Amino acid sequence: MVYSNRRNIIKPHWEVSIVCPVLELAKYIVVKCVKDKHPISNLQLQKILYYIQREFLQKLGKIAFPESIEAWQFGPVVSSVYYYFCGAGAMAITLCDDPAPSAMSKFSREERIIIDNIVEEKRELNPWDMVYETHQLGGTWARVYNEGKGNRGLMMTEEIRNFG
Repeated sequence: MVYSNRRNIIKPHWEVSIVCPVLELAKYIVVKCVKDKHPISNLQLQKILYYIQREFLQKLGKIAFPESIEAWQFGPVVSSVYYYFCGAGAMAITLCDDPAPSAMSKFSREERIIIDNIVEEKRELNPWDMVYETHQLGGTWARVYNEGKGNRGLMMTEEIRNFG
């Protein structure tokens, strides 16, 4: 692993491409859901970001965003995104600045299709079903969270790739 001097940026040694900052990706997801008349909560957003990162790691062998994911009580969380949108509480996020026009241009056509498919599929789920999915025994969240002993522990990208 190669670590930056910022706590929340972790780049695995096998990651070489330029990626989108997670807040730009999160804003894209929120705006897409609002425009599609299917707004999501912060809890749903956190799980969707996790699913996107997992899919990129498992299918493409690279990360979607460089910021780390932490194991919180209700599942995987990107803390900077959580705090950015926490004003909505448990309600759907309906207000968000449009992401920078270049946010999605950092992704290939194939990557954009993966992102949109995950967003469109997962936003239909009950948020608590997504929590249940991410809490599976043997999965990265359960391994890191460890019944609360690892609360807010880092979910390493290689573990997400290997254990989901």
